[in-house]
Amino acid sequence: MNSSKISKQVLSCAAATVLLLLLFAGCKGITQPGERAARRDFSTVAWDYRPGEKRPPLPELTTNSSLGDFLTYAMFNHPQIEANYYDWSASVERITIERSLPDPKLTFEAYIAGAITSIMPGLMADIPGPGKLSARAAVATAESEGKYFTFEASVLQAAFAVKKSYYQLYFLDDKIRVDRQTLQLLSSLEQIARAQNEVGKATLQDVLRAQIEDEKLRTEIANLEDSRRSLMAQFKAALGMDAKDPDPPLPAFVSTPLDLTGDQLFETALARNPQLKTMEAEVRQAEASLRVAHKERVPDFTAGGEVDVKASPFVWNPQLSMTLPLWRDKIAAEIAEAQAKKRAAQARLSAQQISLAVDFAEKTYMYREADRNLRLLQDRLLPRARQSLEVARAAYLSGQLDFLNVIDAERTLLEFQLQRVDAQTQRELSLAELSLVIVGLPPERAPLLQSSQTKDSLSAH
Repeated sequence: MNSSKISKQVLSCAAATVLLLLLFAGCKGITQPGERAARRDFSTVAWDYRPGEKRPPLPELTTNSSLGDFLTYAMFNHPQIEANYYDWSASVERITIERSLPDPKLTFEAYIAGAITSIMPGLMADIPGPGKLSARAAVATAESEGKYFTFEASVLQAAFAVKKSYYQLYFLDDKIRVDRQTLQLLSSLEQIARAQNEVGKATLQDVLRAQIEDEKLRTEIANLEDSRRSLMAQFKAALGMDAKDPDPPLPAFVSTPLDLTGDQLFETALARNPQLKTMEAEVRQAEASLRVAHKERVPDFTAGGEVDVKASPFVWNPQLSMTLPLWRDKIAAEIAEAQAKKRAAQARLSAQQISLAVDFAEKTYMYREADRNLRLLQDRLLPRARQSLEVARAAYLSGQLDFLNVIDAERTLLEFQLQRVDAQTQRELSLAELSLVIVGLPPERAPLLQSSQTKDSLSAH
């Protein structure tokens, strides 16, 4: 055979190869219902959170900004939320990968015995056994659900971190204000003690006692002011700010609205808690993995063929092969492994439900305790402590009481005032944690699926 004939045959093989590549280049697999729902959910969130793969404009944080503006800033700016968002994005793409057929293979074979006697280009395709691709897609879909709820949990955790550091800063300033007012009171008491000492109605010891209390309180104020830097760093970190960024202002005080009297609040927590929803998705993933393990009993296939382009007419050489799932102990071990993982996931879900009930009871108790203490302090103890101090000061001026009793009355008033601040702090932190972390109620403008949409779409997977 001359070289021109061989060249033509090689060119025809190359043309056939290019034609096959063009034929398969635009192929798409068959989408699964869970895949379509996952992409729809992701597009809904992406429209708000990262439109056009860009972060939307953040609200400007000024002294007139609301607490909601700070929460929005954190939810759209915090890098951990962004990381979980893209983890979710990757898991959605994984569904398509898992339900897709393996890439076909182009083959080329030639027989050469001094001369080329046969040229055989071909195409081979691996075909997984019936139901295997859909089962693998179900595993990836359940994993994607879990990734979404991890993203949702990070949004709620970021909002809680903002509220936690904000309330701590706000009530720290309240403590400093109380201490400074008490410092002015001690200065007044010291002046009274000096006046009494000058007229011989008191000893220098009374002045020294006032000065001792004054120094102790000044040190306490210095410690509180020093701790403010640490809390401000936590506040900036919760907002996703860099340490070099200027300190943001604190918004006006806003309490977390939450109806603790409703009978359905714990049921809402069971239905919405993101950690619980993540573990429910893990159970579904384990169930889907169990179905995949059972599918290992089904053989896989390889089909295709070769064409001898040198023969005249062309000779078609079809090929078909099949795997033989003979190793029953291996298949049994895969099924047992998947079953064990499913039971472990179910046990973790049950443990989380128990933990959620404990956390719910603990936080509601802490709220009720703080609320009772706050009413007691504001309505009864603080008015009486102020009255007691006024009576003690008047009795001291008239010589009916020693200065130690005046100092005790001042200490009692200061202690009650600080307890009031602590009760307010505990009350707000308990409300914020209950609302965001335990019950899972998102703040306004949160880039999340709505509760009804989440239930309809994710459960349909």
